[in-house]
Amino acid sequence: MDAKTCLQKLQYVGVLAFATVDGAGNPQIRNISAIHYEPDALYFFTARGKEFCKELLTDGRVQILGYTKYKEMIRLSAKAVPVPQEEQKRWIDTIFSEQPYLSNVYPGDTRSIGIVFQIKDAAIEYFHLGVNPIFRESYVIGNGSLSPKGYEITDACIGCGKCAQNCPQKCITKGQPFAIQQEHCLHCGNCYENCPVKAIIRK
Repeated sequence: MDAKTCLQKLQYVGVLAFATVDGAGNPQIRNISAIHYEPDALYFFTARGKEFCKELLTDGRVQILGYTKYKEMIRLSAKAVPVPQEEQKRWIDTIFSEQPYLSNVYPGDTRSIGIVFQIKDAAIEYFHLGVNPIFRESYVIGNGSLSPKGYEITDACIGCGKCAQNCPQKCITKGQPFAIQQEHCLHCGNCYENCPVKAIIRK
């Protein structure tokens, strides 16, 4: 698995959930399918008059979520920026050619109300619930950055094994200290809550 494959999987999903925050700090979410994919970027279309567009122009931060039929969750966190004005028509025409239904929504010249945003720098989280143990990994495209998540067992570990006993994915291995196999961790926090000496920290 890699970032390129994650983008391909999102393309197969087709309709993705885009989450933003409005001016009052309220979460907003939309389903978007007017998307064009490159191996290391994506472009999406919306109309300039929509609140979605306003939120993107004001802040730019967006999370995009896709879920495959194989129980794979792919979440992309990024900042969306408008494509340069001189490139807008090219990308609008590209998206409309790939998504013919858009011509029914914005017939003829009405597509000119649209604006295309691009995402070239992003963090991607891949989470596969359809395998045992589960599998997760993180990737970046462009200059995207990853934020540490999950749990870690520190040197304060006394080796009692309570963490391993309470791990639903059995992904904690014995040692001094015990160690979490991060690629199989649910991030559920059961080890953290059951450690008698508080040797487990949240990243």
